[in-house]
Amino acid sequence: MTDLRHYDVIVSPVVTEKSTSASEHNQVVFNVARKASKPEIKAAVEALFGVKVTGVNTLVRKGKVKRFRGRVGQQSDVKKAVVTLAEGQSIDIATGL
Repeated sequence: MTDLRHYDVIVSPVVTEKSTSASEHNQVVFNVARKASKPEIKAAVEALFGVKVTGVNTLVRKGKVKRFRGRVGQQSDVKKAVVTLAEGQSIDIATGL
């Protein structure tokens, strides 16, 4: 894959209390493109951050129905990837790319 495609696969890092606690187990959580496959996610993380990935787990959070000023709206579905890094490797998502 090209370098630009890697940036299209990884949308953003997820910074929550749960994802921060997962970093203790060499895991990093990213929002990824809906059509991205596990091998594409692995290749993108390895190319962009220069780390060795041992596993990728994905999940799709379905969009909720929300109301805004009395109008009903639908949030978009979001695909997340929990990336497990090799022992001794880490990614500091606070510094950015």
